[in-house]
Amino acid sequence: MVEELVAAGVTLASAGVVYVAAAARVVKQYERGVVLRLGKLRPQVRAPGFTLIVPGVDRLRKVNMQIVTMPVPAQEGITRDNVTVRVDAVVYFKVTAPTEAVVRVEDYRFAVSQLAQTSLRSIIGKSELDDLLSNREKLNQGLELMIDSPAVEWGVTIDRVDIKDVSLPETMKRSMARQAEADRERRARVINADAEPQASKKLAEAAHQMADAPAALQLRLLQTVMAVAAEKNSTLVLPIPVELLRFLEKGTQVSAEAAGAQRASSVGPRAVQEELPPLEPRLDSDPEGRFRDRSRPYALRMVPSLAVFAVRIGPA
Repeated sequence: MVEELVAAGVTLASAGVVYVAAAARVVKQYERGVVLRLGKLRPQVRAPGFTLIVPGVDRLRKVNMQIVTMPVPAQEGITRDNVTVRVDAVVYFKVTAPTEAVVRVEDYRFAVSQLAQTSLRSIIGKSELDDLLSNREKLNQGLELMIDSPAVEWGVTIDRVDIKDVSLPETMKRSMARQAEADRERRARVINADAEPQASKKLAEAAHQMADAPAALQLRLLQTVMAVAAEKNSTLVLPIPVELLRFLEKGTQVSAEAAGAQRASSVGPRAVQEELPPLEPRLDSDPEGRFRDRSRPYALRMVPSLAVFAVRIGPA
């Protein structure tokens, strides 16, 4: 009798161990358990930790509550300004209602993926190319709203949507590069045009200061010569100031007047009047066909308003 009781106890204990082993479940911290008893949803969601179900009657489905990172495949579309682009994005979402994610949708991951692709193509068609390139934050918010609206019914919340890359055709890239280059050139010309009046004012101020102090012009000339000579050039350009040429012209006029006065005193007024050339300027043609002023001495006619001499200071 005792042996039968012991055998019965061992049998019950073994059955209990088998039952507990079949009914025992462990739900991880980042998961929630949804129980379906005979196909009917139980309202209570199993919390993380150890839990028991009825073997053969209950079915436990674990739902991950972590944020899921899902890349959206690149979608090709035509923007509102008729430009063909390829855009890819990434969606961050998480499950907030485990029971809704199990009951209302067969596979919430696949459903969110297809919804994200459809919404991305819709955003491409409603936007312009400039918005896709420079105003992505606004497009991300609009894309997030488009995906989040139907996903809420599935117990899923969209945490964030980011457009990763916008691929353009090579012809469009070259056109945009030419446009950017033309815009930079336009701004450079505007800046140069604005700099011309400022530079002219500064040059005018410098000219007035040099007029008050003529020695400043000579010092500036010497500085220019030193700057040119420091670059080891074989040819040195020496500009001659116009004031020096004017001084020579005045000296020539004084010499001519003195010679005329001496001749007048030795020959007489009447003879001097006959020998002096007329006061009116006469234009004679030289052998090359150019006209020269005969009323001024030849030396003064050859003096230019600006003279520049080139001196070779080294081997060519």
